[in-house]
Amino acid sequence: MTLTAGVVAVQGDVSEHADAIRNAAAEHDREVEVREIRTSGHVPDCDLLLLPGGESTTISRLLHREGIAEEIRAHVADDKPVLATCAGLIVASTDANDDRVETLDVLDVTVERNAFGRQKDSFEAPLDVTGLDEPFPAVFIRAPLIESVGDATVLAEWDGRPVAVRDGSVVGTSFHPELTPDWRLHDLAFFDRLLTDA
Repeated sequence: MTLTAGVVAVQGDVSEHADAIRNAAAEHDREVEVREIRTSGHVPDCDLLLLPGGESTTISRLLHREGIAEEIRAHVADDKPVLATCAGLIVASTDANDDRVETLDVLDVTVERNAFGRQKDSFEAPLDVTGLDEPFPAVFIRAPLIESVGDATVLAEWDGRPVAVRDGSVVGTSFHPELTPDWRLHDLAFFDRLLTDA
C-alpha cells in the first residue's frame, strides 16, 4: 500500500523533508507519495504529516487562515504521526510564549522562540536520541528552546535542555533534521510507529 505523506509547504525546507521521507520509506520497502500542503482539504488524505521550520508567526497565521489547523488537530486525534521541526515545533506546542503564535496544542511543551541565538549562532551537534543507535548530527538554526515538558517524553537533550520530544503520535525537534543526509529522525517519527501499529 502506498503511503501519503503531507509536508505543510507554507514555509521551510519542503523538498529536503520530502527527500528524507522518501529515503526513510525506501528503507522499509514502502512506497510513499509526498504532497505539498498549502490549502485545506488535503491533510485528511495523509497517513503522515510534517510541519517544517520557517517563521512561526507566519506559519500559524496561514494554517488558521487556510483551515489547515483543524485538519492537523484531527490528524493527531486519529493517532497519525506528525514530525514538527524548529518553527513547526513552536506551532505544534501548547505554549509558544508569544501571543502572536496561535499554537495547535498537539505537543505538550512550552517553548521559547530563537532561544539558541540568531542565524550567526547556528551550530551542529551530535545528539544521543532515544531510539537511534548512533548519535544524530543535529543542525540548530535560530532554534527554539523547550522550556518545560508536560505529558511529552524527552527523546534528546543538548547542554541539559530538551531538544527532541514525543507526545503520542507527535515528534518535535528544536533542530533541522532535514539539513543532513541522515534521515533516521524521519524514520523514527514516521515509520517506526507505522510499522509497530501495522
